[in-house]
Amino acid sequence: MSLTATCQRIVCDPLLSPAQKRQALALAAENALPYPALPTTVMDAMAEGALCDMFEGHAPHKPRYVLPDYQRFLSQGSAWLELSPPRDFDEALDALRILYHHVPSVTGMPVWLGRLDQLLLPFVGELDDETLYGKLRRFWIYLDRVLPDAFMHVNIGPDDNRLCRLILRIDGELKQVAPNLSLFRDPDATPDSLLMQAVENIALCGKPHIVNYPMHKSVFDERGFGIVSCYNALPLGGGANTLVRLSLKALAERSPDIETFMHRWLPHYCEQASLLIEARTRFLHDASGFFDSFLVQERLIDEDRFVPMFGVYGMAEAVNLLLEKEGLPGRYGHDEGANQLGYRISAQLSLLVTERPQPRAWNGRALLHAQGGLSVDRGVTPGVRIPYGEEPDPASHVLALAPHHGYYGSGISEILTLDPTIRQNPQALLQLCKGAFALGMREFSANVADSDLVRVTGYMIRQSDVARFADEGSRLQTTCLGAEASELTGIRRRAPRVVGLEASLGGV
Repeated sequence: MSLTATCQRIVCDPLLSPAQKRQALALAAENALPYPALPTTVMDAMAEGALCDMFEGHAPHKPRYVLPDYQRFLSQGSAWLELSPPRDFDEALDALRILYHHVPSVTGMPVWLGRLDQLLLPFVGELDDETLYGKLRRFWIYLDRVLPDAFMHVNIGPDDNRLCRLILRIDGELKQVAPNLSLFRDPDATPDSLLMQAVENIALCGKPHIVNYPMHKSVFDERGFGIVSCYNALPLGGGANTLVRLSLKALAERSPDIETFMHRWLPHYCEQASLLIEARTRFLHDASGFFDSFLVQERLIDEDRFVPMFGVYGMAEAVNLLLEKEGLPGRYGHDEGANQLGYRISAQLSLLVTERPQPRAWNGRALLHAQGGLSVDRGVTPGVRIPYGEEPDPASHVLALAPHHGYYGSGISEILTLDPTIRQNPQALLQLCKGAFALGMREFSANVADSDLVRVTGYMIRQSDVARFADEGSRLQTTCLGAEASELTGIRRRAPRVVGLEASLGGV
């Protein structure tokens, strides 16, 4: 389709709002530009479907994810935005509202809003809880209505504090798609009473995502990190300059046996992914001019704190195909032999990625990432997850997948779909979460089967919005992706499970 025809289709689409049309037109214009020069081997890998650039655009002119130092912003103000440092709670909220509109990402909206409780605690002063509740509730509604994108992410915790508790209360009451929410959990700082409030919220609205804070912290430096978009861990004051993903299923399809997969095709295609990362980051850093922006000049971001995300998906299909070709029994997520092959693949991926230098990367290397899938994926499972509809009981699910988590420094997530009876037994969910972290899981996420608000790959949708989308469209930017994923990727086949073996994990 020509650029003119593409643009005509966009402007005449009755389901898109003017803002959504503007975003789609901008991407169409970008994709009319030449792609950064690529080796033939990389182009071949992309044409085969083994390698994907995540539709970030042909001319990368902004990073995929940006994590500004909001604390620095609140302490110094901004000359470019003509803002003095805020003096009270209202001014701090207003300052953040303004800056959020100037933080780019692949979605056109900010994907990280900061560790909000920590940012705002210095401005609380003498305000009582009900006054703070009213201000934060209005701010929460503002975020959903003005920045309607479920990849937008707030972090709270790990310390217990008034604002952390109030944010959980408000999120549970409003049940909004945006913003997404992660609670950092540290066994030395996060009381069980706070974790219980979080798991009770999960039963209400599928949020928050719960983060193994000590495990993530060990990957990053003293300046810290944030959880952005779905469940992606990145350096604070920097971000991800690009995300490239590799289909493990595609590699297994062309491999006659396990050893050919491990020693020929996995190294070959990892190198092609690394070359694609180099080409895209070279254009962003050297040609686009992005790093001349006020965000850099005012030290809200640093160019050397951006890192490429090396994503993989289709682990389940790769393992099952390789076992079938070898004539071996077993099914990924259910059998020890299959699971051990998956761990071996993750370990080899980690070795290949950490040994490969990247010229435009924090610490000189890409970070391995279990990529959560795209709405157009067919017949392939996100990241290293167990295929939809094949999930075992929650305890077995966690035991099967936890060993992968140590390899994926920039994020990995499972989504447990639980029977609604969990609302009568939140203590079981708390124990499941604690047991998962004790086994080495980086993140813990769950849906309740009858909830309107559900997690797709990491972002949230309302099923009622998806049901109306074909006739009415949606003000929420991510409803379209959720509707597409519902039709194509099998997320509605997730099997709801009763948490019945939580005691076996709680004691780990």
